[in-house]
Amino acid sequence: MDSPYEKSFTFEEIKNSLLDKSAPFPSQMLYFFSDITREDLRSLEKVWPKVWTERRRGLLEDMENLAEADTILFFDHVAAMCLKDEDPLARATAIRLLWQSEDEKMAHKLLDILEKDPESIVRAAAATGLGIFVYQGEMEEICETTFQTILDALIKVHLGNDDRLVRRRALESLGYVSHPDLPGYIQQAYDTNDEEWLQSALCAMGRSYDQRWAKAVLRMFDHPDNLVRYEAIRAAGELELSAARDPLFDLIEEGTDDEDLYFAAIWALSKIGGQGVRKLIESSIDEAEDDSEVQFLEEALENLDFTEQTNMFDLLVIDEDDLEDDEDDDDWFDKDDDDDLDDDYDDEYDGYED
Repeated sequence: MDSPYEKSFTFEEIKNSLLDKSAPFPSQMLYFFSDITREDLRSLEKVWPKVWTERRRGLLEDMENLAEADTILFFDHVAAMCLKDEDPLARATAIRLLWQSEDEKMAHKLLDILEKDPESIVRAAAATGLGIFVYQGEMEEICETTFQTILDALIKVHLGNDDRLVRRRALESLGYVSHPDLPGYIQQAYDTNDEEWLQSALCAMGRSYDQRWAKAVLRMFDHPDNLVRYEAIRAAGELELSAARDPLFDLIEEGTDDEDLYFAAIWALSKIGGQGVRKLIESSIDEAEDDSEVQFLEEALENLDFTEQTNMFDLLVIDEDDLEDDEDDDDWFDKDDDDDLDDDYDDEYDGYED
């Protein structure tokens, strides 16, 4: 059986299928757009505007789904081309498709879109897309000037008069940064008791990795709106709140009609770890009937392995620190009580160019 990664199609075949309204676009041809050559990209740029809007949207959504399922696939060059698509939904989807991009030049393109695109849905997507660069800046992986420019733009948007969705997405992306004003922004959004602002506040809380939000997150586990509960569960996982373990167990054992809540709870537990989590996930695998659910649960189990390894490493570091402290205490005791001791101690990423 041929691998779907094998690009056995000529561009002429791709072009004909793109423009053929009498038949669906063949799914196996989608792989042609991954790591597309420079020459084929130029040819695609000429043909793309002739493809009808619904197909352009659908193709970008299909690429997005494929990229999420298989991170080997790389559609960034096509996505970058589509940032200038005349259709706002296509532009917004193209931005989402760039979720793996860590190219600083892309950050500047997203900033330009955030400030100038006439459609709020596209500006909101740009605000979300800048989140990865906020995280990179916090990790000192991009230049300080770019990082500061991104922060200034997102803060300006969040505090400004743009559409609510755009301001919410700006706050969510700011969640990654240790900015002195961020807790105030989050608290203000949380205190509105507006369901949409609560979702964004909880998202930012989780990304902040700041334990001050623990009680606020747990309080939302019983919120009547499932989208708010979903964000609270995700935040509990990101914050690794051990106090969330029992409520999450209860949610899973009692069952829920909301599949998103179930998956969020499982993943949160895989990040929190602790007694009973492995047994719960393994039993869920045994009971699962859907292949996609089994795959998700197996990934959660792998994530739990990582969590447990990290926790074990942290314990070893703490134990070593305690041992060093004990040794220091012993040295100090001996130094004071033994006159024969000496007085001296030796403390010691590139895409295509525009």
